Amino acid sequence: MVSLICTLQDHRDDVNWCAFSAQLLATCSGDKTVRVYNTRDFSELAFSPLEGHGYSVHCCCFSPCGQFLASCSTDATTLVWSMVTGEIEAVLEHPGRSPVRICVLSPDSAHLVSGASDGSLALWDFPSRQLRRTGCVRDTTMVACAFSPCGQIFVTGSTYGDLRVWDLDMNQRLAEKNAHDLGVTCCTFAPDIFSDGQVVRFHLASCGQDSHVKIWAVNKLSSGAFRMQLVHTLTGQSAPVLSCAYSSDGQLLVSGSVDKTVTVYDAKNAALLYTLNQHERYVTACSFSPSSPLIATGSMDKTVNIWRVEDGSSGHAGKSLPEESTVSCQGSTSAGRSKLLVSDWSEEDVSAWLSEEGLGSLVDTFRTNNIDGLELLGLTKESLLSELHIESVGQRGKVLRKVEELKNASVSSGVPDEFLCPITRELMREPVLAADGYSYEKEAIVMWISTKNRSSPMTNLPLLTTLLTPNHTLKMAIARWRTTHCP
Repeated sequence: MVSLICTLQDHRDDVNWCAFSAQLLATCSGDKTVRVYNTRDFSELAFSPLEGHGYSVHCCCFSPCGQFLASCSTDATTLVWSMVTGEIEAVLEHPGRSPVRICVLSPDSAHLVSGASDGSLALWDFPSRQLRRTGCVRDTTMVACAFSPCGQIFVTGSTYGDLRVWDLDMNQRLAEKNAHDLGVTCCTFAPDIFSDGQVVRFHLASCGQDSHVKIWAVNKLSSGAFRMQLVHTLTGQSAPVLSCAYSSDGQLLVSGSVDKTVTVYDAKNAALLYTLNQHERYVTACSFSPSSPLIATGSMDKTVNIWRVEDGSSGHAGKSLPEESTVSCQGSTSAGRSKLLVSDWSEEDVSAWLSEEGLGSLVDTFRTNNIDGLELLGLTKESLLSELHIESVGQRGKVLRKVEELKNASVSSGVPDEFLCPITRELMREPVLAADGYSYEKEAIVMWISTKNRSSPMTNLPLLTTLLTPNHTLKMAIARWRTTHCP
C-alpha cells in the first residue's frame, strides 16, 4: 500500500519540481527558492531555503553522490549549490539568455544539460562548469530531459510534442515526432539496460498534454542507429499529466496530473496500482527516493506530500486511497493575516504580524511611525536604519526577509495569478501591457526597464519597444474581483 506520512508547507508559490538524493529532498518553486530537507525526519536544513534565483525555479536535480544540487530558472541561469555549505558553487548562464526550463545531470556527474524556452540546449562539462556544446529545436520550448543509465545519450521533450535522442556531441540521433499530442511535459529513463549483443535497449517513460503516460523501448542497434518503439500507453489519469518518475529498481512508475491525482503503476506490467487524491490543485512534480521506499509529490497547492510505499502494493490493483488528514512535518506554515491583501493592512494588522513573526520588540517602533500594510511593503534596508532607527543588522535583515515572504505569499491568498504583477507578485492597480505580451504593474515595469537594459522580466529577451499600453480590460476585471473578494 501507499500511505501519506508527511506534508511540507514551506513554499509560498507553486511547487515546480522535487528531487531526492540518498539523504536529502530538494523542492523548488515559483517563489524563487529551493528548499532542502533531511529525509530522516524531513526537517529543513539550516542553510535552506536557497535564495539565489531572481525568478521562478523550474527544476532541480542532485549529483549522484549528493554533494551538489543544480537548479534552473526563468532568470536564464542554472545554479550549482554545495550541499555541504548551501553556497553557490557556479552560475551557468544559458546561451542566448533564455529562461531555463529543465536541467539534468548525467549518472556519472560528467555532464549537465539545460534546456530553455527558445528551444535551445546547452551541454556543460560539469566538473569544470564549462559550456561544451549547444543545440536547438526551433519554434518550441524545451521542458523535459533525461539521461540514459549509461550517460552516453539523453532524450529531450518539448511543447512541440516530440521526443529526441541526442549524443554527447549534440548530434540528434532520432526524432519521435507527435509522441504526445499538444506537447511533452516530462520524461525519465528506467534504470535497467538490456543487451543481446545486437541491440542495447533502454526503457523511457514520458507524459504529456494528451493525458497519457507512455513507456517506450529506445533501441541502439549494432549499426549505431536508434529506434524508438511504443510499448505501453497508461491512461489512469483524466487530464494532462505533468510529471513522471521511475523507482530506483524500475518496478514502479509514478505520475502527477492536472486532475489533482498521483498514480502509481506497476511499470513492468503496465498496471495501475494506486490513485492518490490528497493534493488540492495540479500535481506538477514527483520523485522516488533512491535509498528508501518514499515518493515526493509537489503541487500548485504549494505543498509537497511525502508517501511511503509498503511491500505488497501490487496486490491492490487500481485501488483509490481514502482521504487522510494532513500531517505537517517540522518547519511548516507561518500564520497569515485576516485581510486578503497586505497593501490593505491596518497598523494593527502590521503589529499583529510582527508579533507572530517573532518581531514583537519592533511593534512600538512601527506604531510610532504609523507603518501600515502599504508602508510595510515599501520598507528598505536604508529606511529601516535611517527612518525607523533599527540599529540591529539581524533585525533589519529578518524584517526584509519576512516582507519578501509576504510579497511571495500574495498568490497563496486566492488572488488569480493573472491579476498579480509578475515583478512584485502584488495585485495590480495600474496594469499595462508590455512588448513581450505580458501585463505588469506600471510603476514596477517602468522601474524594471530603467534598470534592466530593456529586457523582459518573463523571457529575459530584449523588449522590441518600451511602449506600455494601459490594459483597461484587465483593470476592470481586477476591480470586479476586488469588489467581490476584498473586505
